[in-house]
Amino acid sequence: MMKNFLSFIAVFLFGIFIASADRNRTTTVSDSASQWSETAMNISPKESILDIDLSEIDLFFQKYPKLKNYKLEVITLYQNHNYNTIWFDSKGLIEFASLLYAKVSQLKNEGLNFNLAYQDKIAAIFNKGSTADLSPMDTEIMLSTMYIFYAKKVFHGIDSEKFKETDWFLPRKNVSYTNLLDSLLTVPKLLDKNEKQLFGQYYKLRNALRKYREIEKSGDWPLIETNPLVPIHHLRDSSKIIGQIRHRLYVLEDLKEDSQSNVFDQELMEGVLKFNRRNGYQAHQYIGPRQINRMNIPITSYIKTIIVNMERCRWIPPALAKEDEFIIVNVPSFKLIYFKNGQRALESKVFVGINMMETVIFSSNISRIIFSPYWNVPRSIIENEIKPAMKKDPDYLEKKNMEWNNGNVRQKPGDQNALGLVKFVFPNTYDIYLHDTPYKTNFEVEIPMFSHGCINMQKAKELALLILKDNPNWPSEKISKTMNGGKETTYVLKNKIPIHIGYFTAWVNDADEINFYFDIYYKDNSLADLLFYDDYK
Repeated sequence: MMKNFLSFIAVFLFGIFIASADRNRTTTVSDSASQWSETAMNISPKESILDIDLSEIDLFFQKYPKLKNYKLEVITLYQNHNYNTIWFDSKGLIEFASLLYAKVSQLKNEGLNFNLAYQDKIAAIFNKGSTADLSPMDTEIMLSTMYIFYAKKVFHGIDSEKFKETDWFLPRKNVSYTNLLDSLLTVPKLLDKNEKQLFGQYYKLRNALRKYREIEKSGDWPLIETNPLVPIHHLRDSSKIIGQIRHRLYVLEDLKEDSQSNVFDQELMEGVLKFNRRNGYQAHQYIGPRQINRMNIPITSYIKTIIVNMERCRWIPPALAKEDEFIIVNVPSFKLIYFKNGQRALESKVFVGINMMETVIFSSNISRIIFSPYWNVPRSIIENEIKPAMKKDPDYLEKKNMEWNNGNVRQKPGDQNALGLVKFVFPNTYDIYLHDTPYKTNFEVEIPMFSHGCINMQKAKELALLILKDNPNWPSEKISKTMNGGKETTYVLKNKIPIHIGYFTAWVNDADEINFYFDIYYKDNSLADLLFYDDYK
């Protein structure tokens, strides 16, 4: 066996000598990989000289126990590649190995703070001048482990056990690490951007992360002063604080230029309106304490928010945004968007559940539209709200247009019905619906949290009209009449419409502007704790 091994080393060194004449490695990492290959084995990708089998993989993970969490995926990877070598060709270490190592070394660019164990040994494979103390077999399996580590962190996200703590019930995408590797080996540039594997919003947020880190690095984030005597600044006001606000808006790209003027002019007004829109405020034509406090949030907090939402994007199946017809509700933005035929057909304000009655994050399919609906009051509301009200006022039910129905309470159809004039039903165990509302003024506040968990929408009639637009049996006149008919009428959709209720506190729009929304259910910090926990998993 030793004789065969020495013969093989001789063949490999000769191959390296011949190959070196036509190889031109320009990057530091590639040069390092080339240096290492001078002492490594030359392995054919089709006829594996190394006898990779389960016993060798078992032995590797016995030597490197901190990597044991990747063992099953590594075994599957080699099974799917017929136990052939992955990381070497006739010239030695393949170029992709260097590219992958560079990506692993720059995980911070992906908003990640994880380390892979035994980094010194991995670095020795690539760093020029280092002595590789891994055997050829261990090098091969170590690189496969490094790939699985990278793919899981970047393309899949936090592990399943941690994921359970996020209260995120949207379907999470599956990742085939073998198929992903094969595609990356074929098209290495997919390491930089792969929208078949990652939801497109991920890359927009990654660009925003880079911008905000550049701001952090510049140190151009001075604290904006406040004046209790003049808490609100209006058009044509003048003060040092206004000049500070102007500069902050310039740094945030809400203003194209910083004139350094301390006067609240029309140019500043445009920047203020843009800032308000991007940060979930109403279009107030002034700057008050709330906006200044928002501007004074440390840049590190903005960065953390972006990173947390990049993680949420890792969970989304990219195909979701390619469906012909679907609805997305982003709870923190209080907004619903309806897509039809691949185009944005409707955008509507919504209000959602108050704290302790949170709107759940999940997916379903709208199967029915109910016009002039009854509201079957949940038992908890009957016990906690209606019965106490009835004790104070015996005529409470009549005043609210309610009635008893088989031991429960329901509200009759009509203008004052809590569900409004139309309800969109999608099966779920959370008793959540999408519906109209009689309380239209609720949409005018900045943080509209009024429901018991259901999603109340401002443009419910418009949504019904669009869904049934191509149905000749439901012209707009019939829809209006049925909505106001006072009799519950159900229409069963021929094609169910996917609805996805998500939770994103940072979102880059089609104009490449990043929007930040209030973390109304305090989910960001808990996810950040899971995400920023630095371990070897």
